[in-house]
Amino acid sequence: MANLTVRNVPHEVHRALRVRAAHSGRSVEAEVRAILQDSVMPENRVKLGSLLAEIGKQIQLTDEEMKYFERDHTPHTHIKLDCSSSSRR
Repeated sequence: MANLTVRNVPHEVHRALRVRAAHSGRSVEAEVRAILQDSVMPENRVKLGSLLAEIGKQIQLTDEEMKYFERDHTPHTHIKLDCSSSSRR
């Protein structure tokens, strides 16, 4: 998991987060994680794969045509970046 630091949070916002967290029975940190997750990944979000499958059904694509839309499950590879001090400005 990644770490995130948020600076310069207004006192009123931090106070409201503490109150909201207490009402939810969570720590402020857990409450912020929940808020972030709910805002960027709402339960009712449209998932691209599901949307494409539904379109395929509606236009009655054949199995032969659908194979071109199958997901590639090959594991992703990470790009290695040179972050040495000599490459920084």
